[in-house]
Amino acid sequence: MKTNTIKSSFKFLAFLGFLGLFVTSCSSDDEGVTLANAPEIISFEFGEGASHTTDQVGYKGTDLHVEAEINAEAVVSSITLSIHSHDLPLGDDEVDWDFTQTFEDADYQVINPEFHEHVDIPENIPAGEYHIELLVIDELGNSTEIDGHLEVLEHPIALSDIHIDSTVVRGDDFHVEFFINAENGINNIELDIHAHDLPIGDGEVEWDYEEEFQEGYHLEEAIEFHKHIVVPSTAPAGEYHIIITVEDEAGFTKEYETHIDVTA
Repeated sequence: MKTNTIKSSFKFLAFLGFLGLFVTSCSSDDEGVTLANAPEIISFEFGEGASHTTDQVGYKGTDLHVEAEINAEAVVSSITLSIHSHDLPLGDDEVDWDFTQTFEDADYQVINPEFHEHVDIPENIPAGEYHIELLVIDELGNSTEIDGHLEVLEHPIALSDIHIDSTVVRGDDFHVEFFINAENGINNIELDIHAHDLPIGDGEVEWDYEEEFQEGYHLEEAIEFHKHIVVPSTAPAGEYHIIITVEDEAGFTKEYETHIDVTA
């Protein structure tokens, strides 16, 4: 009888020992697991792209730069940038702008990435206040979001009443005419005319025209541009690409592109 009691006590003590080892093992495993905190967006800046301002203002037809410094304990999985408005009235030929892009570049899928992107602001959207959001998600599923407001303004350079001949006989001239309104004052106007791989026949010479205009236009805020461009008689016939670029005193540029057919 005493033997059975000893065996039972031994089994009970063995069970307690096993249970103690199991609990100790689980505790050790739990201590080895560290749950990372959600990413922290330390700074969030955005503004006009060309000058990298942080004034939270963008201009139609230009680009917006966006920067953020991110503190992440776990590797970042994705960064999503969203820009949208709230019921802005649409003018003629304007459309709503609802921008969303998720960035999963290798440069961002790290600990503590620095986010820096440039986003094109469409020219045909309404001016006004837009809501901008940045969402950061790490590989553990933790997420952090920050938002702000972006004021989209009209472009400071406007071109209107553009008249350019659509065809010209080589050896003759064609006219280029348009009005410029530049609230910061005009710095210069560039005219670029070129073709793309036109075959050159006997007696022909490739024609590539580039000229900058300042005299009579520099610092003007509202003026008409009117020039006649002579096409050399040796220019190959075919389609030519015309690019007009107006730059103002603040560094903003406005481009207009069209084509002209040069005939023999």
